[in-house]
Amino acid sequence: MDTGEGNTVLVPAVDAPSAATCLRSLGRRGVRTVAFSERKNAAAFASRYCDEAVAIPSPAEDLEGYKDALLMLAGRDDVRTVVPMREENIYALSKYRTEFGEHVATPWPTFDTLRDVHDRVRLVAAAEEAGVPVPETQLLDEVDDWNRKLIVKSRYSILSNDYVDSIPSGETARGGSTRYLRPGREPDREAIREEMRHVPIVQEYVPGSEYALWALYDRGEPVATCQKHQIRAFSYAGGTSIFRETVRLPELERVGRALLDRLDWHGFASVQFKRDSNTGEFKLMEINPRVWVSVACAVRAGVDFPYYYWRLAGNEPVRVDAEYEEGVATHRIGGEAMYLYSVLQEDVPFVDPPPFPAALRDVVTSFYAHPRFDYLELDDARPFARDLLNWVGRQTGVSR
Repeated sequence: MDTGEGNTVLVPAVDAPSAATCLRSLGRRGVRTVAFSERKNAAAFASRYCDEAVAIPSPAEDLEGYKDALLMLAGRDDVRTVVPMREENIYALSKYRTEFGEHVATPWPTFDTLRDVHDRVRLVAAAEEAGVPVPETQLLDEVDDWNRKLIVKSRYSILSNDYVDSIPSGETARGGSTRYLRPGREPDREAIREEMRHVPIVQEYVPGSEYALWALYDRGEPVATCQKHQIRAFSYAGGTSIFRETVRLPELERVGRALLDRLDWHGFASVQFKRDSNTGEFKLMEINPRVWVSVACAVRAGVDFPYYYWRLAGNEPVRVDAEYEEGVATHRIGGEAMYLYSVLQEDVPFVDPPPFPAALRDVVTSFYAHPRFDYLELDDARPFARDLLNWVGRQTGVSR
């Protein structure tokens, strides 16, 4: 079938501002958007640029039903492609790539390539082959020296029966949060395996700031790239960014592209690094093989990744201004509140929080210096309001 035609795009209405960013980017250019989610109160449904909202099954509980519902939407004559927006979404799109390819353009990786990214053991091996620095990585069962600064994290970005036998067929799950281990104390390995539902990995802790190379690739060739320096995350110890700025560092570009080239990448990717404060090296953390949460920052800097993806899916030329604006920063307002809460309440081994007055001052002054936000835009404020109501509902246990 000839795919890549049509003027409609399918956008997962995920619980992140990236969905609203994609709807805004495409809707402002006259592209018809269909947002879909298992949650009727998804924030992206409230966007003025959401032309149609569709309820579908949850991929965590009914992967086959999720895939079938998405295939039915993809089968519409006016649909050009689907935007991969979260791990469950890219997993289904890649696993059933041939079926989706009968209806729409498929600018995303094959399932074999996705496995190399979702499995962090295989990803570390690929990075080493590409000459990209990595932290020392072992399976939990292989570690015999606990007198170091170590973290435990899921081996897989998402758990499924294709990756882990303990996960029932037709379901997906997450492997658990990253743990910081106290040096000199062997953890309860069995308890960790049981909680995470598989044998996770243990990595050396890399001190330093987090960075990323954001990229859109077309069959092994870069279409557009942009770089991020993470300033704050939900936790003071790191994680998903809630305040970041664009940068341009040649070495970050080099190592990020080297890995994506080694993978013969196709589609979106956010290659996450930590810049080792002891050596200056960019050491690989992971790859997000989809639209990243903070894509609004790149769009504000002049790299309109959702629109480039749309044109790529239609086999249309993509014209990219190589000189994106450096120093563009965006916030996730609710995330800033969670960051301050973590400074007050979290106790992460061997990672000291900043003094709360200094942290509060940094947040307040950054709002003044960089008044740009992921969710909140004055001409499309309803997704921000809906997200706030959803957050209140989760905290109080009251659905709104």
